[in-house]
Amino acid sequence: MWPFRQDPHVKPEGPLAFRVRVRTQSGEVVELRLSKSMEISPTEEGYYVRKEIVAPQSLDRAVLEIWFDRRYRPVRKNVEGGELVPIREW
Repeated sequence: MWPFRQDPHVKPEGPLAFRVRVRTQSGEVVELRLSKSMEISPTEEGYYVRKEIVAPQSLDRAVLEIWFDRRYRPVRKNVEGGELVPIREW
């Protein structure tokens, strides 16, 4: 289905969305669904998403940013206040 190497942190969920998991500073893991039509915005280089995260149990805050190329392949990722959880750990 995906002819390119899959990103270690961003998991496609069908043709319209992605799943990612962020571990906050306290260790709580928050799963996010990123919709191509609702959260991901077009840019001159491709696409971009920025999500502010509040963990439900610990109330830790984090900010996730992902830049995609024109084919929705992640080219850069950043998390302030946490870290991305690799798919192999899900």
